[in-house]
Amino acid sequence: MTAMATVIGHTTLADLRRAFRGPVVQPGDPDYEDTRRIWNAAIERRPALIARCTDVADVVAAVRFARDHELLTAVRGGGHNVSGSALCDGGLVIDLSLLRRVAVDPDRRIAAVQPGVRLGELDRACQPFGLATPAGINTVTGVAGLTLGGGIGWLMRRHGLTCDNLVAAEVVTAEGAVVRASESENADLLWGLRGGGGNFGIVTSFEFRLHEVGPEVAAGVVFYPAEQAREVLEAYAEYANGAPDDVTTIVSLRRLPALPAFAATLWGRPVVGIAACHAGPAAEGERALVPLRHLGTPLLDLIGVKPFLVQQALFDATVPPGWRYYWRSEYLRPLRGEAVDALVAYAWSFEAPMSYTLLFHMGGAVRRLSDADTAFTGRGATHAVNINMVQRDVSEPDDTTWVRRLHDAVQPFSAGGVYVNFLGNEGDQRVRHAYGETKWARLVDVKRRWDATNFFRVNQNIPPG
Repeated sequence: MTAMATVIGHTTLADLRRAFRGPVVQPGDPDYEDTRRIWNAAIERRPALIARCTDVADVVAAVRFARDHELLTAVRGGGHNVSGSALCDGGLVIDLSLLRRVAVDPDRRIAAVQPGVRLGELDRACQPFGLATPAGINTVTGVAGLTLGGGIGWLMRRHGLTCDNLVAAEVVTAEGAVVRASESENADLLWGLRGGGGNFGIVTSFEFRLHEVGPEVAAGVVFYPAEQAREVLEAYAEYANGAPDDVTTIVSLRRLPALPAFAATLWGRPVVGIAACHAGPAAEGERALVPLRHLGTPLLDLIGVKPFLVQQALFDATVPPGWRYYWRSEYLRPLRGEAVDALVAYAWSFEAPMSYTLLFHMGGAVRRLSDADTAFTGRGATHAVNINMVQRDVSEPDDTTWVRRLHDAVQPFSAGGVYVNFLGNEGDQRVRHAYGETKWARLVDVKRRWDATNFFRVNQNIPPG
C-alpha cells in the first residue's frame, strides 16, 4: 500500500479522474469500507484504488491507467466468487457493479446484459416475457463471473450452461481496445470466454440466447432424515441416471436451518434435501418429479408449482452476503455404493450449523456439446460436488478441516477436474487440473493472443506461456 501511494500521487490520480467519469474510491474515503466489501467476508483485501465504472469509456480509461502505471489490477462484477478475485491488496479494482442494465428483445430471444447485473435482476427482466437463460442458483451471484466460469444451475440439463448460451460479447482488452467476440468475429476469444474465466479481457456486454421458461414451473425440495441417507441417495442415483433432460436436481446434505419455512422442531436436524426444477410445462413437470417424493419417508415435501423466480431464490437465505465461506469441489462419476458410503460417513460431521454439501446433477444438454467446443471443462461428469464451510461470523466453529476431509474422501470417485467457479485459492496446479492438459494448451494460446503480459491475472489464472 505504501508503494502504491508513492506511485499514485495527487497529480497522477488527477489524470485518472480527468479521463474517468465514475467515482474513484480510496482508503480513508467515507464509503471505502462498504465499497470494498464482497460476498465472502472471509476475504480481507485492501485495494489502493477502486474505480467504479459508469460506462465502457470508464473501463477503457481504468485499464489504460493501470497499464501505464503497472498496477496490480482486479476486476469486480458481482463480487460473488468464493476466492475473492474481485479484490487485490494495494492495487486497482476496476469495479463494474454500477453497470446494471438488461435489455430484453423477446422477438429475437436475446438479452443484452451489462457486467454488474446479478442473476435475480436478469431473471426479473426476462420472466415477464416467459423467457430465461440458464444461470446459477443464487440471485445475488454476478452474471459476469458465472458466465465466464461456465454457469451451472436449474436449467442446464434442458438448455445448457450459461456460457453455452453466450452468443456474443463486447470486450475491453488488456491493451484498452474495445472488440466484439462472436462466432464470426474473434471466435477464439468467444471460445475462451465460454468457461476460461476473466483471463482474456473485461466483458462490458453479454448477449444471451433466451428460452421459454415459466413463469411457473414444477419445482421445490423434499427433505429426508439423514438416517435414511444411504437408501435415499441410492434411489436418487437411479432416478438421476434416467431422468428426463427437463429435470435438473441438486442434492443438499445439511442440517435444516432455523428458517420460517421449517417447523422449529426440525431446526438443526440432519437431512438429505432433494431439490429439483423442471424446465418444461408445469403439469408435465409435476408428473416427472413424483419419484423424488418417494425415495424414502419424507420429513417435509415442498415440491409444487411455483414461479420460476421463487425457485431461483431457493438457496438465498442460506448463503447471504457477509458470511464467511470456504469451499472444495470435484467432478464425480455416478453415485454408487462406496461413493455413497463416503458421503454418508462425513457429510454431517461439521460443527458450524450452516455448513453443507451440494451435489449438482450434470448431463443432459451439458453433455450434448463436446469438451472441445468451449473452454468449460466437465461435460462428462455425472455430478459436481461442492463442500461448503459456512460461518455466520468468526465466533462459529471453523469447518475447514471437515471440508478437506470430505473432499479427500470423495477423491477416489472423481471424474477428473473441477468446476472452475467453485475453486478457492488452491494454487496454480489446481487451476491447470481444472481444465486438463489438452485444453490448457489451447487456453494458453488464446491468453497469449489477447493478454500476452498477463495483465488480467487476479483470477484463476492462465499464464500466457
